[in-house]
Amino acid sequence: MEEHPEFTAMAKRLGDRVKRFRARRGMSRKDLSQHASISERYLAQLESGQANVSYNILWLLAQAMDLPICELIEPDAEGHHPDLALARKFMESLTPDQQSEAYVILRQSFKRGLKLSRRVALVGLRGAGKTTLGEKLAERYGVPFVRVTSVIEQIAGMDMTEILLSMGQKGYRKLEFSALETTLASHASMVLEAGGSLVSESATYDLLLQSSFTVWLQASPEEHMRRVMSQGDLRPIEGQGQAAMEDLKSILDARRHLYGRADAVLSTSGKTWEESLEELSRLAAPHLGL
Repeated sequence: MEEHPEFTAMAKRLGDRVKRFRARRGMSRKDLSQHASISERYLAQLESGQANVSYNILWLLAQAMDLPICELIEPDAEGHHPDLALARKFMESLTPDQQSEAYVILRQSFKRGLKLSRRVALVGLRGAGKTTLGEKLAERYGVPFVRVTSVIEQIAGMDMTEILLSMGQKGYRKLEFSALETTLASHASMVLEAGGSLVSESATYDLLLQSSFTVWLQASPEEHMRRVMSQGDLRPIEGQGQAAMEDLKSILDARRHLYGRADAVLSTSGKTWEESLEELSRLAAPHLGL
């Protein structure tokens, strides 16, 4: 049967969305295929826009990544305020980085009535320096340093690997939101380290953005890889050499505009931790230095 160009384009957009959401979640293709109970070969075809997809498949994929199925299907703008359609059209004309910048401007402009946060949250991929800088920053200002992943493990009574194996993405995301809520309720002032993939969960990330001054600790892919390898942890990066680097770049690219929603950006590439700490301290002073 001859393929219709419009159908081909739609299948390609769907494949791109699945691949993008998978990368945001930090899931390898093998992980997603196992959690969704579909073959890795079929998933590869789907992501390249070459597979015929049923609603059942979309449902399985959405469940495996703990996403509303509508996130995988292009949304219908009908029924919304007409200005929303215009705003969306304008936003779509921007680059991903510009979209992130516009979101930050809107969020800050309409953050009326909120008190100046005394919490500083660090977001970014593993290897950016969140733990090292977070601990040092908290020590400097005499406030607690809290890792969201540690709180999740305490609530669940098991480590991250066990949580993901036994509960999957959906169970983990629920624990993550609960852990963040608990932490915010317990600490009026602190330095918080968010898990690298927290930004891919809209409700959880929005809670973090509304409650804390957020800083994206940014580094080059090469710096990330070097630091992660020195820690002996390549989750969820599979393979070696070039393949591992491509996976890391894919995750960074998929999350870049999400990390870009943070209130500030600090690059740690080519800097000592002391130099990065001084820059971070200047950003945090209006919040932790009250």
